Amino acid sequence: MVVGVRGAIDIPRDTAEEVDRATRELLAEMMERNRLEPQSLAAVFFTATPDIRSEFPALAARRMGLSGVPLMCSQEMAVHGALPRCIRVLMLVNGPLPAGGPQHVYLRGATALRPDIASPPVTRPSP
Repeated sequence: MVVGVRGAIDIPRDTAEEVDRATRELLAEMMERNRLEPQSLAAVFFTATPDIRSEFPALAARRMGLSGVPLMCSQEMAVHGALPRCIRVLMLVNGPLPAGGPQHVYLRGATALRPDIASPPVTRPSP
């Protein structure tokens, strides 16, 4: 069984640092909420709006340890009125997820994309 988990986040400006930071934040939240380990991921697909050109979101995933997971980036459709500087993710997960099904994650301004399922980030203890 393969299950899809969706997520999205926007960035304040198009810099490699912002793409890296936001992608890591989103992926960590998706994995935390769904209790996922890298070995459970079949593949991860990223899209970025056309105004993001500074960095590949998949590079951030590689940097955070997803080196054995197939990753792919593509450009989101340029639709008038769409949320700017937005990174979207579709995570394909092998096997069943914890009870309650997939927990989709929409952070920052991307909560406007799916207000019906957006929820606050998981609270983590300070390091």
